[in-house]
Amino acid sequence: MIRVPDALVGGLFEPLWDLYEGSKRLKIKRELDASQWWPAERIMAHQNRRLAQLVAVAAERSPHYREKFQAAGIDPRQVRSIADLAGLPTLQKDDLRNQPERILNTDFSFEDLDSGKTGGSTGVSLKYYCHPETVQQRLGGALRTDEWSGWKLGGPVAAVWGNPPEVQGLKMKLRTTLKERWIYLDTMKVNDQAIDRFVQEWEQMRPTLLYGHAHSIFLLADNLLRRGISLRPQGIVSTSMMLIDSERSIIEEAFAIPVTNRYGCEEVSLIASECEEHRGMHLNAEQKIVEFLDEEGRPCAPGQNGRIVVTDLTNFAWPLIRYEVGDMGIPTDRLCSCGRGLPLMESLTGRTADFLVAQDGSRVAGISLIENTLTKFQGIRQLQIVQDQARHLTVNLVEGAGYGSETAQQLVSSFVEYLGPDFTVDIQLVERIPQESSGKYRFAKCMI
Repeated sequence: MIRVPDALVGGLFEPLWDLYEGSKRLKIKRELDASQWWPAERIMAHQNRRLAQLVAVAAERSPHYREKFQAAGIDPRQVRSIADLAGLPTLQKDDLRNQPERILNTDFSFEDLDSGKTGGSTGVSLKYYCHPETVQQRLGGALRTDEWSGWKLGGPVAAVWGNPPEVQGLKMKLRTTLKERWIYLDTMKVNDQAIDRFVQEWEQMRPTLLYGHAHSIFLLADNLLRRGISLRPQGIVSTSMMLIDSERSIIEEAFAIPVTNRYGCEEVSLIASECEEHRGMHLNAEQKIVEFLDEEGRPCAPGQNGRIVVTDLTNFAWPLIRYEVGDMGIPTDRLCSCGRGLPLMESLTGRTADFLVAQDGSRVAGISLIENTLTKFQGIRQLQIVQDQARHLTVNLVEGAGYGSETAQQLVSSFVEYLGPDFTVDIQLVERIPQESSGKYRFAKCMI
């Protein structure tokens, strides 16, 4: 295997490849590297300018928004901040599925745009669209937060990810030799044999960034610890699903560095990421406006759990304004000690579909039940909670040392205490938590 120096890749081959492809991602990254240090007021002013431009375009050229603005009595010319759109109904996933052509900016056709498809972790996949320049914006934003982990542009990457790409053709082989030097651990095949191959490739490539699904990185870390294998990246980026504290601690023990937790969704890309301080996640504020709304649609107070609603300031061709992404999170008014002007969110609390329904009708975060029991009771390595009936849970449990009938009784009692006395709980011992078709994991699933 040819080993190209990292500094040569980052300083020469990456920029040359951008020049060859006409890509703006590194230029955008440089701009974001500078703007992250702007005062919060300047970042907000930038947001508001972009929002006014987006709203003006959407009102004139998108049939969906023209109709919605008129129905809500909103004059697009008077929109100065996201607060001026409080009367605009949030955009739902069904809107994207059922009427993508009405959302489309009429200056474009779908053939002009890049498209993708979500994995459908809640049961139904979704097709989305964005302009090629929006893709460059998103790549630049992701590169910025990759470097927050301690990794530097040009370093090789080890990805714990599903469906690794096949390297075919001369251009792709050159790209993977001179630029995108990646090795993969397929999340659909995380076993001793696959990990052994991954470790061998690691020793040849010596990646400086470990990147992937949070739970899949945990499975790798747990395996390495049990087998006494040591791998040492410079940065770890955990994304694509919830990173719970108990799994974070195992990952950090295995790799001896902090995990950088990152949050986004495929429709709008990067939403927030931890910086090197690891105390909350910075919102990607130059590219997104993020709202946290209560059940009545009102803005949440700092510390209040709410629905996450995102306005993408980069995609003027297929605008997503006040898009309800299906996740819950907690805003904060804290400032980060890193000195960046980017606002923080306190934490992500899970998908709306992962909140269980208690006996009294209240909603309980499944991830909180996992965290409150996983480390509390002896002998539990992994848990998944499935509410398949109104007052019934199926709990998939991977045994650890010391698991027995007492732990099972404690677990059942704890769930009944949180959800109601009429709940019944069936515990199923499994070798591993089952994956979704996307290769991701869900710790809690509400099927009712």
